[in-house]
Amino acid sequence: MKPELTIQLMDTHAGGDVSRIVTGGITALPGDTVRAQMEYLRDDADGLRRLLLEEPYGIPEMSVDLLVPATHPEAAAGYIIMEVMGYPIYSGSNTICTATAVLEAGIVRKQEGKQHFKLESPAGLVSIEATVHDGVVEAITCEGLPSYIHTHNASISVPGIGKVNYSVAYSGGFYALVDARSLGFDLTLDEERRLAETAHAIVEAIQAERGFSHYTLGDVGPLPFLHFMGPVEQVAEGYYRSRSATYVHPGVICRSTTGTGTSARLALMNHEGRIKPGDKLETISLRETGFIGQFTAVEQEGEYQVVKNNITGKAYVIARSDIVVNCDDPMVKCNGLTHILKSEGGCLTCRTYPAGKQPRRTQ
Repeated sequence: MKPELTIQLMDTHAGGDVSRIVTGGITALPGDTVRAQMEYLRDDADGLRRLLLEEPYGIPEMSVDLLVPATHPEAAAGYIIMEVMGYPIYSGSNTICTATAVLEAGIVRKQEGKQHFKLESPAGLVSIEATVHDGVVEAITCEGLPSYIHTHNASISVPGIGKVNYSVAYSGGFYALVDARSLGFDLTLDEERRLAETAHAIVEAIQAERGFSHYTLGDVGPLPFLHFMGPVEQVAEGYYRSRSATYVHPGVICRSTTGTGTSARLALMNHEGRIKPGDKLETISLRETGFIGQFTAVEQEGEYQVVKNNITGKAYVIARSDIVVNCDDPMVKCNGLTHILKSEGGCLTCRTYPAGKQPRRTQ
């Protein structure tokens, strides 16, 4: 008999965006950092991403987060993010879901009240604050990546749409930021398909016209994100709210407003002088879910004002399952996959730590 190939998952969602946390069934990846392991997956084992985001196992609107052993001594665990567009080095919603999963899996022991630990993303260490009440993870606050405005108030002619004004922020990926009302949108759920079609056309036009380079990372690939911005209303001193929708190229409107989209909004509000350190912005999705971004500080990096921020949201566990990978199934593409599957399946946190040692219980 052939050995059964299985992958262990904990499915979660934050703001409606489903993150599939891979907790077992994958062999140790080469690379002395989580970033290097991400690059190995991207270049030599992209079959895992495609398997879990395509039929029959998934859909492109999901994300995947592979738990891996941390390479930094301060981190409780590492994680690699996979989406339809590829391998972003950071994501707020995925970080919120992953932090919740490591608490639910016991990699970090839950404690009542607020507790702090760190995770290692491909972008580096991420500080986490978890709020636990009666054993339930009620909120996760994570660091957003330092964010800045690369381009302010540019315009482009888009086939079928006309002239579109946009700004470009970096917040873990490059984002085109566009005013929703100027394009005829109120950011309601019935507009979802038209939002995706409009964003697709705008991103295609921007990608064809120009590229973007990060001031330290250099070329990070074609612009992959677009964020529709609704009007900003002030609901209290230092507290703002705005309807929002994030698009991931090609073709996906996120269920949540996304953490990196919220960070990009904070960078734009700072650039335009509409927010100060300590202020918060709550972004509201098409499905009436929200994240809260807080602008914590600003630093000058060359010509750019770089906004430090954090993102708060809540994740829910919606399933724990074993996926059986049957490479004889004509619907299943196993190219770039079988060499990283463990034939016996197994618990990732069991293989992550040497025999006889317990997972690191970060306080």
